[in-house]
Amino acid sequence: MEFRLNSKSNFSQSSIISILQNFSDTGKMFIDGRRNKIKLFELNGKTLNIKSFKVPHLINKIIYQYFRKSKAKRSFEYAKKLIENGIGTPEPIAYLENSDFIGLKDSYYVSEHLEADLTYRELVEIPNYPDSENILRQFTRFSYNMHQKGIEFKDHSPGNTLIKKNENGTYDFFLVDLNRMEFHNEMSFKLRMKNLCRLTPHKEMVEIMSNEYAKVSGESEEKIVASLWKMTADFQYRYYRKKRIKKKLKFWK
Repeated sequence: MEFRLNSKSNFSQSSIISILQNFSDTGKMFIDGRRNKIKLFELNGKTLNIKSFKVPHLINKIIYQYFRKSKAKRSFEYAKKLIENGIGTPEPIAYLENSDFIGLKDSYYVSEHLEADLTYRELVEIPNYPDSENILRQFTRFSYNMHQKGIEFKDHSPGNTLIKKNENGTYDFFLVDLNRMEFHNEMSFKLRMKNLCRLTPHKEMVEIMSNEYAKVSGESEEKIVASLWKMTADFQYRYYRKKRIKKKLKFWK
């Protein structure tokens, strides 16, 4: 077993390990996914959000044990790095990995649970969502700030940004599902646009984001919208083509 507790955490190692050892039988199910599960636990007046990662297949058991950090460990380390850079994410608490004689078995990432008012997905799926353009422009500035710090969030998709509204009309943004990230000294224009292309299929949203990104970056708005919309359209084509192929394969099984 490998366990690491955030040195800034107010929780004891024994209390977190005890919860993780009883993960299957206790806690409140929050997300019961095909691959991963998330449960909520109460401890010392706080709500913990614990993500249990799917047990990897044979090859990945070996890879995650000897050649690559596990998703739980990466989530923990990336969360700490985001916070050090002033980028919002729920407070990381701990991670735990269990291994057998072959390699990695089960693994868990523990963070404080954040009650969000919405996610980016609501802006995509709900027409005329209240204050949507203001939220979208503030989100674009948040993304630009992240890019300026060389942070490439590879899962920058609609469900992975939690949004909290402040009383003064501003919004705070928090990234989740952190195990796929890269940190660069500098991000190229192409990489920045690629990082935004999975967020929405709606051209009007792309145009608002492009307008705001141009304001803060100094790049040509025409260049941004042309590049971002092409990448968005290409991504949507690949995404739905993949879904059609999967559907056909299921039909022929």
